[in-house]
Amino acid sequence: MRYRAIPSKVSGTIRAPPSKSYTHRAIILAALSGGPCLVRRPLRAEDTDATVAGMAAFGAAIRGDGDDLRVSAESLHVPAEPVDARNSGTTLRLLAGVASLQSGETTLTGDSSLRKRPMGPLLDALNGLGARAHARGADGRPPVRVRGLLRGGDVSVPGNVSSQFLSSLLIACPLAPQPSEIRVLPPFRSEPYVNATRHLLRAFGVETSKTGDTFRVPGAQAYRPVNVDIPGDFSSAAFPLVAAALTDGDVTVIGLDGVAPQGDRRIVQILQAFGARVDVGPDSVRVRGGPLVAQTVDVGETPDLFPILAVLATHAEGETRFVNGDQLRLKESDRIASTVAMLRVLGVPAEPTPDGCIVRGPTPLHGGFVDSQGDHRILMAAGVAGLVARGAVDISDPWCFRVSYPAYLDDLRALGALHAVVA
Repeated sequence: MRYRAIPSKVSGTIRAPPSKSYTHRAIILAALSGGPCLVRRPLRAEDTDATVAGMAAFGAAIRGDGDDLRVSAESLHVPAEPVDARNSGTTLRLLAGVASLQSGETTLTGDSSLRKRPMGPLLDALNGLGARAHARGADGRPPVRVRGLLRGGDVSVPGNVSSQFLSSLLIACPLAPQPSEIRVLPPFRSEPYVNATRHLLRAFGVETSKTGDTFRVPGAQAYRPVNVDIPGDFSSAAFPLVAAALTDGDVTVIGLDGVAPQGDRRIVQILQAFGARVDVGPDSVRVRGGPLVAQTVDVGETPDLFPILAVLATHAEGETRFVNGDQLRLKESDRIASTVAMLRVLGVPAEPTPDGCIVRGPTPLHGGFVDSQGDHRILMAAGVAGLVARGAVDISDPWCFRVSYPAYLDDLRALGALHAVVA
């Protein structure tokens, strides 16, 4: 089976899928509050379903209620079996923090891709805060074992590996009996994801503070049950919006919250800088084509946008440089290598750099076969590239977009894209 994209133009209106980041966090915090809580319009995707299953293993009762989820938990406990985070790094890392709050030992693991992703800095921090945590894989890789109880204290975590380490600690430390102080070692990448975590912590009645590179978390706090609305996801909306800019189309994405912290909201400013025509409404973004001009793009705060922006750069006049994306090498794939490989297959002489890549344009794209390496964002970016290629673009692992954007195929086709999964 292959995902096939054929040259075509996109226009129309679609609704943004719910935010994956907010869905993960809301489910976990709702369970830690004891509930009952209503998580309204969560993303139901493979990654977030891994978090639902993981929290259920800890004892939470989570059930669907139309488009919503009802979450409650009389008490949480050590799971009877290892928790399978599947392909979700967010699930693995955030649930490691949950495990540190339990008095027994929890094992967390995942698929072959997830077992290659680093956990060492988070485990070191949990140990420094009073838990006992270690990795069974080489070099701090999963599977991992975590035993509570977290007590609080002072630790540090690197800021350029994964912001999920810090988010995990910020979620767990309020429930420790003593205060915690967490220093982020520079450079601090992907800080908007931490801002989203703190935004939800406040919604559930928990306070944290930040001074410089240090986060302070009072201990002995409690999460209060609240209902949560999940905002639309700017990172997923980036794919149809870039598709409009590339095909000289006209796409409006609705359901995009203008208030909730989301770093990938920067897609609006980045598209404007490249030269696309962008109109922003209270809950919508409309993009139309225009002459594109190369930019230098800092992806340190928005690493998930890198693959689709690299495709956009192929049609921009001049040399586009992507910088400060060193953490991209630690995603579902080495996203610098896999993005450059995708572009080269399609005829683009892209050059990798230690923290990004260089793309010179405009470069005509031709058809070809792209190995997505099981990475949903590589598949979706290649699918958009296929809209402006001179022939069909076939992509491996055709359903891996379900990890984060289950409606990707349906949405692109509703906009007029000639996309299909073929034998």
